[in-house]
Amino acid sequence: MGKFDGLLLASDFDDTLYGLNLRIPERNLEAIRYFIREGGYFVMATGRAHRTFAPYAPLVPMNAPAVLSNGAAIYDFQADKMLEQTHLPEAAPQDLAGLMEAFPTVSLEVYHGEDIYVCRPNHITFAHLKKVNCDYTECPVADMPTPWVKALFHDGHEVLLAVQESVLAGLGDRYEAIFSNPCYLEFTRKGSNKGGMVARVAQLLGVEPGHIYCVGDNQNDIPMLELSAIPFAPANCAQEVRDWGARILCHCNDGVIGDIVDILDEMYGKDRPVT
Repeated sequence: MGKFDGLLLASDFDDTLYGLNLRIPERNLEAIRYFIREGGYFVMATGRAHRTFAPYAPLVPMNAPAVLSNGAAIYDFQADKMLEQTHLPEAAPQDLAGLMEAFPTVSLEVYHGEDIYVCRPNHITFAHLKKVNCDYTECPVADMPTPWVKALFHDGHEVLLAVQESVLAGLGDRYEAIFSNPCYLEFTRKGSNKGGMVARVAQLLGVEPGHIYCVGDNQNDIPMLELSAIPFAPANCAQEVRDWGARILCHCNDGVIGDIVDILDEMYGKDRPVT
């Protein structure tokens, strides 16, 4: 019996597991391998879609399905199979086009299957697409095929805060509108977030709620941090995560998963805590 039997550790990817230096610290990889050897389930929970995360999946030791697209999908990379996926409502093209009219500087990026479409790209959009290293089709919103798994608005943070306020006030029954980066406001179907999908993966694996541990750096991670027996965040996390009350550990470049596994090793090394 391993010391981590029945535990689930869910980690965000960018700026958490994957450093700001665009590397996965070796300390993280060693910690994950040890956690898995001792019976734990390691789960990725990322805002990236299947297409933009798949190139990195072989680099990450995983023994459980991954949460993708900010909680809109669960994908089993071991079986190469989509297990669950939600889509934005049919009204999304009209709704988001209306927001673009109201906020004329925002750029839209949408995901339809494995294809990426953009409308009115700005420098933030181009930087994001370069980071994920994917091609895309630029076209009007009306020409983008549906359904959409998720969508992103790109702009300065203050503008996106106003967009988020507008969405939550008028369309909050249709969408999750949450930041994954100060300049990325992401849209998924209402109820599709990292918290709900991590809970679903835990259910699929038979993990009890009190045995879930999560780590993330931004607002879109808070729904899963709310599930965590101890909510963890790297030192480089957004102020919203810090203010929310996550336990702050080392910087993502220094291997925050190593810090977490060290903590769990101390907790579960002798007598398992009662939950």
